[in-house]
Amino acid sequence: MESKLLYSRRESAEKLSISVRSVDYFIAKKELDTRRIGRKVLVTHASLLRFVSSNHFGPVAETRESTAARNDASSKCA
Repeated sequence: MESKLLYSRRESAEKLSISVRSVDYFIAKKELDTRRIGRKVLVTHASLLRFVSSNHFGPVAETRESTAARNDASSKCA
C-alpha cells in the first residue's frame, strides 16, 4: 500500500486512468484539490479518493447539458 499524500499531475492521471489534460481540466473545475510547492502542482490523495467515489460529468456531458439549457432558453424567448 502506497503512503503518498501528494501526487504529480502525471501520477494522478495514471492513478485515475485518464490523461494529464483531463487531470488539468478537473483541477480547473475544482474537482481535484491541489497544493503548490514552488512551481509544482500536486494533487492530494484525499481528493483522488473523493473523485473516484463521486458522480461527475466530463466535458462532453456538460456540453450537452449547457446546449440543452441554451436551446430551452432560446425557445422561451421566441
